[in-house]
Amino acid sequence: MESILILGLGGVGRYLAKRFAHEGYSITAIDREPGETGHGEGLSDVRVIRGDAMDASCWREADPKVVDFLIAVTDNDAVNMIASLMADRLGIEKKIARVRSRQLGIADAILDARDLKIDLAIHPEELAAREIVRLIRRTAGNEIIDIAQGQMQVLATRVDETSPLAGKPLRAVSTAYPEFPFRVVAIARGIRTIIPDGNDEILPHDQVLFMSRRENLPQLMDRVGVKREKSHGVMILGGGLVGSRVAELLGKSVDVRLIERDYEKAEALSLRLDNTTVLHGNELDEHLLIQCGIEEMDIFVAATGENQINIMSCLLAKGLMKERTTKGVGKTIALVDKEDYLVLATTIGTDIALNKKILAANEILTFVRRGGWLSLAHVHGFDTEVVELMAAPGSPITRAPLSRQNLSSEERILIGAVFRDGRWRTAVGDTHIRENEPVIAVCEEHNVRDLRDLFSV
Repeated sequence: MESILILGLGGVGRYLAKRFAHEGYSITAIDREPGETGHGEGLSDVRVIRGDAMDASCWREADPKVVDFLIAVTDNDAVNMIASLMADRLGIEKKIARVRSRQLGIADAILDARDLKIDLAIHPEELAAREIVRLIRRTAGNEIIDIAQGQMQVLATRVDETSPLAGKPLRAVSTAYPEFPFRVVAIARGIRTIIPDGNDEILPHDQVLFMSRRENLPQLMDRVGVKREKSHGVMILGGGLVGSRVAELLGKSVDVRLIERDYEKAEALSLRLDNTTVLHGNELDEHLLIQCGIEEMDIFVAATGENQINIMSCLLAKGLMKERTTKGVGKTIALVDKEDYLVLATTIGTDIALNKKILAANEILTFVRRGGWLSLAHVHGFDTEVVELMAAPGSPITRAPLSRQNLSSEERILIGAVFRDGRWRTAVGDTHIRENEPVIAVCEEHNVRDLRDLFSV
């Protein structure tokens, strides 16, 4: 297994250290105060070196000769960039650096990532803004992700009391729509994510993850009552790095209205954002939201720097957009920086809660893992991974049909599709995975290592 050196055990670094260590990678981390800040807690499988990320003695102790990846995620852009140059000089092959400044990626920049020997530059705010725009442009807040080079898609949507799926076991759902193949591959219920089998039942307020072939998804959405509509109005709360960037990326495509509490910042944004109506006022002022036309909006995005304001404003907006929500639009997206609040935000009514740290970490996870897997996707609101991987000759998954493997009940793994005879097919109980066949699997985050073992010799 490959070796990884992480600089900085803040939110992103600590999350990555735990995930990679659990998957069996050899992890070394350098942090200035890992014990006193609490960053070192829960990292029993991680070798933690206490010291400065620029200290040569710490690097020697980390033994860069055996390191395959450097992940520089301190809170200092300059340190992360210089660390990439140091790692390159010391022979570390792959370098990943968190760089918050957008100047690194612009066309006329003096230096670019190649000059700094960075293989992957991570900008959390840019990732969050682009993810919000992707969600807005898809289907009124329902999430659709392409997998298997776009031939398959997964759809995440919330089930209400009026849905034809509510109260039905999955075995009945699959037989009710025999004209096209699909699978329910995960259910998010409260604070739990369920990898289901045929006996599990879909309940009102569940968030359900479907998998189907791309050409079948519109038909599936029609059958299960999911509306596919374009967004015509977006209201953004907060004109910081994320909120202003969302408005900038949306451009003229939709009616964008942005509310900013700080008067001087609002004035500056009104001059910079040509296609956005910028308003000044308090984010939690119900009368202001009504005056700004919240009842006409299709999407409400809370992107201030305060978790509580983002969550509470989404609840307020949800109530004011009630007529829109009953028609399948009127969705809310909240930026939530504290991981503990993510579950709270989704369980009390926010449609999608995004965390910049987790977005950044998932980008890094995908980059590091890509050598062993064909692709990887993470769906908001689900503690699951959607993975495309190959069945190695002699691997356990090839030894028996899926019905005899007890994957969902014992290992919380579900095989959704297999590529056979030139096309992707939905995997069912009697499907027997063959050697060297590409497969799409879904598993809980803490079962990724079990999934890897299942497809390896």
